[in-house]
Amino acid sequence: MPPRSIWTGVITFGMVSIPVRLLPATQDKDVRFHLLHQPDHSRINFKRWCVAEDREVQQDELVKAYEISKDQYVEITDEDLEKLPLPSKHTIELSAFVTSSEIDPMYYEKSYYLEPEETGLKPYALLMKVLDQKGVMGVATIALRNKESLCALRPVDSTLVLETLHYPDEIRERELSLPDVLVNERELQVAGTLVDALKERFDPSKYHDHYREALLELIESKTQGREVVVPEGETAAPVTDLMEALRASIEQAQKRKGGASEGPREGGETRRDGKAKSDAKAAKPKSARGRRKTAA
Repeated sequence: MPPRSIWTGVITFGMVSIPVRLLPATQDKDVRFHLLHQPDHSRINFKRWCVAEDREVQQDELVKAYEISKDQYVEITDEDLEKLPLPSKHTIELSAFVTSSEIDPMYYEKSYYLEPEETGLKPYALLMKVLDQKGVMGVATIALRNKESLCALRPVDSTLVLETLHYPDEIRERELSLPDVLVNERELQVAGTLVDALKERFDPSKYHDHYREALLELIESKTQGREVVVPEGETAAPVTDLMEALRASIEQAQKRKGGASEGPREGGETRRDGKAKSDAKAAKPKSARGRRKTAA
Protein backbone atom coordinates (compact mmCIF):
# COMPACT_ATOMS: atom_id res chain seq x y z
CA MET A 1 0.00 0.00 0.00
CA PRO A 2 1.27 3.50 -0.77
CA PRO A 3 2.21 5.49 2.34
CA ARG A 4 -0.31 7.94 3.76
CA SER A 5 0.60 11.56 4.32
CA ILE A 6 1.51 12.26 7.94
CA TRP A 7 1.59 16.06 7.73
CA THR A 8 0.00 18.74 5.57
CA GLY A 9 0.99 22.37 5.38
CA VAL A 10 2.94 24.83 3.27
CA ILE A 11 6.54 25.53 2.32
CA THR A 12 7.37 29.23 2.32
CA PHE A 13 10.44 31.07 1.06
CA GLY A 14 10.10 34.82 0.90
CA MET A 15 6.51 35.57 -0.11
CA VAL A 16 6.11 32.28 -2.04
CA SER A 17 3.80 29.66 -0.51
CA ILE A 18 3.62 26.02 -1.63
CA PRO A 19 0.92 23.67 -0.21
CA VAL A 20 2.42 20.18 0.31
CA ARG A 21 1.90 16.76 1.89
CA LEU A 22 4.61 14.87 3.80
CA LEU A 23 5.04 11.13 3.23
CA PRO A 24 7.59 8.66 4.72
CA ALA A 25 10.41 7.93 2.26
CA THR A 26 11.78 4.86 4.06
CA GLN A 27 10.38 1.74 5.70
CA ASP A 28 11.83 -0.79 8.12
CA LYS A 29 11.89 -4.39 6.91
CA ASP A 30 13.11 -6.00 10.11
CA VAL A 31 11.83 -9.53 10.74
CA ARG A 32 9.67 -9.22 13.84
CA PHE A 33 9.07 -11.98 16.35
CA HIS A 34 6.16 -12.64 18.73
CA LEU A 35 6.58 -14.06 22.20
CA LEU A 36 4.87 -17.37 23.02
CA HIS A 37 4.34 -19.22 26.30
CA GLN A 38 6.67 -22.22 25.92
CA PRO A 39 4.50 -24.97 27.56
CA ASP A 40 1.37 -24.37 25.42
CA HIS A 41 2.72 -21.99 22.71
CA SER A 42 -0.04 -19.47 23.34
CA ARG A 43 0.55 -15.84 22.37
CA ILE A 44 1.86 -13.50 25.07
CA ASN A 45 0.10 -10.13 25.33
CA PHE A 46 1.27 -7.16 27.35
CA LYS A 47 -1.35 -5.31 29.35
CA ARG A 48 -1.48 -1.76 30.67
CA TRP A 49 -1.55 -2.28 34.40
CA CYS A 50 -2.39 0.17 37.19
CA VAL A 51 -0.22 -0.69 40.20
CA ALA A 52 -2.34 1.34 42.64
CA GLU A 53 -5.64 -0.40 41.74
CA ASP A 54 -4.04 -3.71 40.68
CA ARG A 55 -6.05 -3.95 37.48
CA GLU A 56 -5.80 -3.56 33.72
CA VAL A 57 -6.68 -0.14 32.33
CA GLN A 58 -8.16 0.73 28.92
CA GLN A 59 -6.80 3.17 26.37
CA ASP A 60 -9.40 5.87 27.17
CA GLU A 61 -8.21 5.92 30.81
CA LEU A 62 -4.66 6.95 29.90
CA VAL A 63 -3.25 10.49 30.02
CA LYS A 64 0.16 11.89 29.11
CA ALA A 65 2.31 13.18 31.96
CA TYR A 66 5.82 14.54 32.50
CA GLU A 67 7.73 13.60 35.64
CA ILE A 68 9.02 16.80 37.25
CA SER A 69 10.42 15.07 40.34
CA LYS A 70 10.24 11.64 41.98
CA ASP A 71 6.59 10.45 41.62
CA GLN A 72 5.47 14.00 40.85
CA TYR A 73 3.87 14.54 37.42
CA VAL A 74 2.24 17.28 35.38
CA GLU A 75 -0.46 16.16 32.93
CA ILE A 76 -0.36 17.30 29.29
CA THR A 77 -3.47 16.93 27.12
CA ASP A 78 -3.75 16.86 23.34
CA GLU A 79 -5.47 20.25 23.57
CA ASP A 80 -2.43 21.63 25.40
CA LEU A 81 -0.16 20.41 22.62
CA GLU A 82 -2.39 21.84 19.92
CA LYS A 83 -2.26 25.27 21.55
CA LEU A 84 1.54 25.47 21.51
CA PRO A 85 2.51 28.66 19.61
CA LEU A 86 4.56 26.95 16.89
CA PRO A 87 4.32 28.27 13.31
CA SER A 88 6.12 25.09 12.18
CA LYS A 89 3.02 23.01 12.96
CA HIS A 90 1.71 23.81 9.51
CA THR A 91 4.51 25.83 7.86
CA ILE A 92 8.00 24.91 6.66
CA GLU A 93 9.65 28.31 6.42
CA LEU A 94 12.96 28.15 4.54
CA SER A 95 15.06 30.58 6.56
CA ALA A 96 18.46 29.78 5.02
CA PHE A 97 20.14 27.91 2.17
CA VAL A 98 23.34 25.92 2.65
CA THR A 99 25.46 23.51 0.62
CA SER A 100 24.98 19.84 1.50
CA SER A 101 28.67 19.43 2.38
CA GLU A 102 28.14 21.83 5.30
CA ILE A 103 25.83 19.34 7.08
CA ASP A 104 27.67 16.47 8.72
CA PRO A 105 25.90 13.12 7.96
CA MET A 106 25.70 12.55 11.72
CA TYR A 107 22.91 15.15 11.84
CA TYR A 108 20.60 13.28 9.43
CA GLU A 109 17.70 11.48 11.12
CA LYS A 110 14.87 10.44 8.76
CA SER A 111 13.79 11.10 5.17
CA TYR A 112 10.35 12.14 3.87
CA TYR A 113 8.92 12.93 0.44
CA LEU A 114 7.19 16.28 -0.05
CA GLU A 115 4.38 16.12 -2.59
CA PRO A 116 2.74 19.31 -3.87
CA GLU A 117 -0.97 19.93 -3.88
CA GLU A 118 -2.32 20.73 -7.35
CA THR A 119 -2.39 24.47 -6.62
CA GLY A 120 1.30 24.41 -5.70
CA LEU A 121 2.76 22.61 -8.74
CA LYS A 122 4.37 25.69 -10.33
CA PRO A 123 6.15 27.11 -7.23
CA TYR A 124 7.09 23.54 -6.18
CA ALA A 125 8.83 22.97 -9.54
CA LEU A 126 10.49 26.38 -9.29
CA LEU A 127 11.89 25.67 -5.81
CA MET A 128 13.09 22.21 -6.82
CA LYS A 129 14.90 23.51 -9.91
CA VAL A 130 16.53 26.48 -8.20
CA LEU A 131 17.84 24.27 -5.37
CA ASP A 132 19.27 21.89 -7.95
CA GLN A 133 20.77 24.68 -10.05
CA LYS A 134 22.39 26.41 -7.07
CA GLY A 135 23.50 23.14 -5.43
CA VAL A 136 22.03 24.09 -2.07
CA MET A 137 19.54 22.81 0.51
CA GLY A 138 16.87 24.82 2.29
CA VAL A 139 16.98 24.81 6.10
CA ALA A 140 13.80 25.09 8.17
CA THR A 141 11.92 23.59 11.13
CA ILE A 142 8.85 21.36 11.19
CA ALA A 143 6.62 20.27 14.08
CA LEU A 144 6.19 16.53 13.70
CA ARG A 145 5.07 13.86 16.18
CA ASN A 146 5.09 16.10 19.24
CA LYS A 147 8.49 17.54 18.42
CA GLU A 148 9.83 20.48 16.46
CA SER A 149 12.63 19.16 14.28
CA LEU A 150 15.32 20.96 12.38
CA CYS A 151 15.05 19.92 8.73
CA ALA A 152 16.62 20.38 5.30
CA LEU A 153 14.97 20.25 1.86
CA ARG A 154 16.87 18.89 -1.13
CA PRO A 155 15.91 17.96 -4.70
CA VAL A 156 16.10 14.23 -5.58
CA ASP A 157 14.95 12.92 -8.98
CA SER A 158 12.23 15.53 -9.63
CA THR A 159 11.03 15.39 -6.02
CA LEU A 160 11.70 17.44 -2.92
CA VAL A 161 12.95 15.35 -0.01
CA LEU A 162 12.75 16.61 3.57
CA GLU A 163 15.47 15.37 5.91
CA THR A 164 14.82 15.77 9.62
CA LEU A 165 18.03 16.68 11.44
CA HIS A 166 19.28 16.24 14.98
CA TYR A 167 19.89 19.37 17.00
CA PRO A 168 23.49 19.93 18.16
CA ASP A 169 22.62 19.04 21.77
CA GLU A 170 21.33 15.65 20.54
CA ILE A 171 24.75 14.68 19.18
CA ARG A 172 26.81 12.91 21.82
CA GLU A 173 30.31 14.19 22.40
CA ARG A 174 33.07 11.90 21.26
CA GLU A 175 34.52 9.98 24.21
CA LEU A 176 37.04 7.87 22.28
CA SER A 177 40.54 9.28 22.32
CA LEU A 178 43.11 7.57 20.11
CA PRO A 179 46.78 7.75 21.05
CA ASP A 180 49.23 9.22 18.55
CA VAL A 181 50.10 6.48 16.08
CA LEU A 182 52.95 6.89 13.61
CA VAL A 183 51.92 6.10 10.02
CA ASN A 184 54.70 6.47 7.47
CA GLU A 185 54.42 7.64 3.87
CA ARG A 186 55.00 4.16 2.44
CA GLU A 187 52.07 2.72 4.40
CA LEU A 188 49.86 5.63 3.30
CA GLN A 189 50.92 5.06 -0.32
CA VAL A 190 50.06 1.36 -0.30
CA ALA A 191 46.79 1.92 1.57
CA GLY A 192 45.90 4.60 -0.99
CA THR A 193 46.48 2.10 -3.80
CA LEU A 194 44.07 -0.30 -2.10
CA VAL A 195 41.44 2.46 -1.81
CA ASP A 196 41.88 3.29 -5.52
CA ALA A 197 41.49 -0.40 -6.43
CA LEU A 198 38.18 -0.59 -4.55
CA LYS A 199 36.87 2.83 -5.61
CA GLU A 200 33.59 2.78 -7.59
CA ARG A 201 30.30 4.64 -7.97
CA PHE A 202 27.82 3.91 -5.20
CA ASP A 203 25.17 1.47 -6.43
CA PRO A 204 22.71 0.67 -3.60
CA SER A 205 21.16 -2.18 -5.62
CA LYS A 206 24.37 -4.19 -5.07
CA TYR A 207 23.78 -4.39 -1.32
CA HIS A 208 21.35 -6.66 0.50
CA ASP A 209 20.41 -7.42 4.08
CA HIS A 210 22.06 -10.84 4.27
CA TYR A 211 20.96 -11.32 7.87
CA ARG A 212 17.30 -10.82 6.99
CA GLU A 213 17.60 -13.10 3.94
CA ALA A 214 19.23 -15.84 6.04
CA LEU A 215 16.61 -15.42 8.76
CA LEU A 216 13.72 -15.73 6.29
CA GLU A 217 15.39 -18.82 4.78
CA LEU A 218 15.66 -20.29 8.28
CA ILE A 219 11.95 -19.62 8.90
CA GLU A 220 11.02 -21.18 5.54
CA SER A 221 13.18 -24.24 6.25
CA LYS A 222 11.59 -24.76 9.65
CA THR A 223 8.11 -24.28 8.14
CA GLN A 224 8.84 -26.99 5.55
CA GLY A 225 10.36 -29.28 8.17
CA ARG A 226 13.79 -29.21 6.51
CA GLU A 227 17.05 -29.51 8.40
CA VAL A 228 18.81 -26.20 8.82
CA VAL A 229 22.38 -26.45 7.51
CA VAL A 230 24.79 -23.71 8.52
CA PRO A 231 27.89 -23.43 6.29
CA GLU A 232 31.18 -22.95 8.06
CA GLY A 233 32.51 -19.45 7.65
CA GLU A 234 36.14 -18.57 7.17
CA THR A 235 37.94 -17.30 10.23
CA ALA A 236 39.95 -14.17 9.59
CA ALA A 237 43.59 -14.59 10.53
CA PRO A 238 45.09 -11.91 12.80
CA VAL A 239 47.13 -9.27 10.99
CA THR A 240 50.80 -9.56 11.92
CA ASP A 241 52.33 -7.70 8.94
CA LEU A 242 50.34 -4.61 7.94
CA MET A 243 52.16 -4.02 4.64
CA GLU A 244 51.79 -7.65 3.59
CA ALA A 245 48.07 -7.55 4.41
CA LEU A 246 47.66 -4.36 2.34
CA ARG A 247 49.50 -5.84 -0.66
CA ALA A 248 47.41 -9.03 -0.49
CA SER A 249 44.25 -6.93 -0.31
CA ILE A 250 45.29 -4.93 -3.40
CA GLU A 251 45.98 -8.12 -5.35
CA GLN A 252 42.60 -9.55 -4.33
CA ALA A 253 40.78 -6.33 -5.28
CA GLN A 254 42.48 -6.18 -8.69
CA LYS A 255 41.65 -9.82 -9.41
CA ARG A 256 38.03 -9.19 -8.49
CA LYS A 257 37.89 -6.25 -10.90
CA GLY A 258 39.79 -8.13 -13.57
CA GLY A 259 42.59 -5.56 -13.59
CA ALA A 260 46.15 -6.45 -14.43
CA SER A 261 47.84 -3.36 -13.01
CA GLU A 262 50.57 -3.92 -10.47
CA GLY A 263 50.70 -2.51 -6.99
CA PRO A 264 53.31 0.00 -5.86
CA ARG A 265 56.92 -1.16 -5.83
CA GLU A 266 59.63 -0.36 -3.37
CA GLY A 267 61.84 2.66 -3.99
CA GLY A 268 59.67 4.86 -6.16
CA GLU A 269 56.76 7.26 -6.18
CA THR A 270 53.47 5.71 -7.22
CA ARG A 271 51.84 6.67 -10.53
CA ARG A 272 48.09 6.51 -11.20
CA ASP A 273 48.54 3.06 -12.77
CA GLY A 274 50.13 1.76 -9.58
CA LYS A 275 53.70 1.44 -10.97
CA ALA A 276 56.65 3.30 -9.52
CA LYS A 277 57.77 6.37 -11.42
CA SER A 278 61.46 5.57 -11.04
CA ASP A 279 60.97 2.10 -12.59
CA ALA A 280 59.06 3.56 -15.53
CA LYS A 281 61.73 6.14 -16.12
CA ALA A 282 64.55 3.57 -16.01
CA ALA A 283 62.77 1.32 -18.50
CA LYS A 284 62.30 4.09 -21.08
CA PRO A 285 64.89 3.82 -23.93
CA LYS A 286 66.93 6.84 -24.97
CA SER A 287 66.30 8.41 -28.33
CA ALA A 288 68.75 7.94 -31.24
CA ARG A 289 69.66 11.63 -31.02
CA GLY A 290 70.45 11.23 -27.35
CA ARG A 291 72.74 8.25 -28.02
CA ARG A 292 74.72 10.11 -30.74
CA LYS A 293 75.17 13.08 -28.48
CA THR A 294 76.53 10.89 -25.71
CA ALA A 295 78.97 9.17 -28.10
CA ALA A 296 80.30 12.49 -29.24
